[in-house]
Amino acid sequence: MCGIAGIFHLDVPKPVDPERVGAMADTLAHRGPDGSGVWTARGVGLGHRRLAIIDLEGGVQPMLSPDQRAVITFNGEIYNYREVRDSLEAKGHHFLTAGDTETLLAAYREWGPDCLARLNGMFAFAIYDARSDSLFLARDRLGVKPLFYAELGDGTLLFASELKALLVHPRFRPEISPQAVEDYLAFGYVPDDASILEGVCKLPAGTYLHLRRGHPLAQPVTWWDIDFSTPSAAREADLQEELVERLRQAVRSRMVADVPLAAFLSGGVDSSAVVAFMAEASKQAIRTCSIGFDRADHDETRYAAEIAERFATDHRTRTVDADDFGLIDTLAAAFDEPFADASALATYRVCELARDRVKVALSGDGADEAFAGYRRYRMFMAEEQVRGHLPQGLRRGIGRLGDACPKLDWAPRPLRAKTTLQAIGKDSGEAYAEAVGATPPAIRSMLYGEDFRRALQGHRAEDRYVKAMAEAPARDALGRAQYADLKIWLPGDILTKVDRTSMAVSLEAREPLLDHRLVEFAAKLPPRLRLRRGQGKYLLKKSLEGRLPRDILYRPKQGFVTPVSEWLRGPLAAEAAAIPQGSALATLGWFDPAAIARLADDHRRGRSDHGRLLWQLLMLERSLCRLTAPAAPHHTEPRRNTVRLAARGGRVRRGCVPPGPP
Repeated sequence: MCGIAGIFHLDVPKPVDPERVGAMADTLAHRGPDGSGVWTARGVGLGHRRLAIIDLEGGVQPMLSPDQRAVITFNGEIYNYREVRDSLEAKGHHFLTAGDTETLLAAYREWGPDCLARLNGMFAFAIYDARSDSLFLARDRLGVKPLFYAELGDGTLLFASELKALLVHPRFRPEISPQAVEDYLAFGYVPDDASILEGVCKLPAGTYLHLRRGHPLAQPVTWWDIDFSTPSAAREADLQEELVERLRQAVRSRMVADVPLAAFLSGGVDSSAVVAFMAEASKQAIRTCSIGFDRADHDETRYAAEIAERFATDHRTRTVDADDFGLIDTLAAAFDEPFADASALATYRVCELARDRVKVALSGDGADEAFAGYRRYRMFMAEEQVRGHLPQGLRRGIGRLGDACPKLDWAPRPLRAKTTLQAIGKDSGEAYAEAVGATPPAIRSMLYGEDFRRALQGHRAEDRYVKAMAEAPARDALGRAQYADLKIWLPGDILTKVDRTSMAVSLEAREPLLDHRLVEFAAKLPPRLRLRRGQGKYLLKKSLEGRLPRDILYRPKQGFVTPVSEWLRGPLAAEAAAIPQGSALATLGWFDPAAIARLADDHRRGRSDHGRLLWQLLMLERSLCRLTAPAAPHHTEPRRNTVRLAARGGRVRRGCVPPGPP
């Protein structure tokens, strides 16, 4: 795992200052503390920070091809690189190193963009090809590894693993995007098709970008997508058997490393399944780690201990204070963009614990999206049944009744009818878009001033979900919802959280349950094998019954719980009260300070529960302060592997465009 950065002049091959590329890369030192390198030629420069995992001595980057005509900077792992290497050797390629970087470079030179379909891995990489004077940027299928890019006014294109690397370029001028602020307040994160800064894009998951000197920037090309439209007709027993084998292969492929590895173990189904298959494949006791809380209603360590004992793992647990809000500034620095999923605090702590002993950890992320494990899928499908049996006029009336109902934050969940009634009154896409959201449109609108409403120019965060579900390659409502989550929620929230928290402590996190072959298999399961009688991940759990205890498989899903509402009534109450006067929010002038003050006061007094929204605003303030602060000079240790080479001559248009077909 690594950090990458680079510069490419699209109009003419102007010289690139290696110190400038190095400064960009060195902001990513946490992603790669084991080595650094810079390569420059006329019109292009590539930088790299290395976390050495495979081929510890030979995988130095940026790496040049044997004929010195192509060079790569690469972040990630290619799990099947040995098989790809065998194919390339059969075609006459010779290799000087034992890792996946040289294999990836040779694969691109042999097959061009078609090499991507041969790769099983997580990656974001850039390859400069002097033969065509072009730069090729690519990102893995599901968006495990990030890649930001931005065009400057003079035709310079910058790219990097994290936003902070772009900020150090002296000609980059950060300007906050009002549309991205709307997106963030709606979802609690900035989705992958947006950026908190104007003019910055994220290369979408499963796409590549080919930059050719002298040509305008073409749209990203989609090279992979998930398809829910062709359900399998195989017998359930056969599908269970196939699922077990795919799980086994996915886990084993991610255990390849030249350094020690471990697993995150929460005691839930997904992490327990990963540990079960790791134990099966390992000749030694595998290392596992869990985070516990000092309050029983937040703590799951007894379930993790049960799995650790069952599989005889070398298990470690660290108990953290449930009031661990001291990490706010650490997280703001790690994420750059505002990020309000409060489980990031616990994720950061478990990454810290793992990094004490290892450099690689396997996680259980991804199964909820692929196999329909979230509670919201059950709620959505129940609402779909009601919508399907009622005429539209009656549904609209039920929705208006929901609008009139009081919001009973304090009541038991079955008595909170307002949201359900409102959802029944909406179309499927609208209802699901709000179900996955953090702050509904009506509440957001209360916060916005007139200037901000005008700046939005009609943009509405939920529309991306409505569009994704309408265009989803799926035959049923469940498939449409899962497709939208895999394209929006997974890369924007879950994978961003794991990448930034793990990389902040120089730990490589691998997600075997997001092996693309496993995800493709899950998408072909009939809906009844994903969600049956209110049981999410139905086939996955059935296939694991011989490996995991029933109390692990069928207990209610809990996950990391962080008591932000309590914090904002207690130790963070003063912080909540100060939000309206926050320097960054006040400078923008986009929000109604009186409305925020009322929310904070109502929350503190227990009249309403606005904890999630106040946490969002607090994290937004912290992020904006960092993004708009003047960049400090960057100092670091001398860089190694600095190379220069000659090259040739480009141009680009400003702004992000959606990915197009291959």
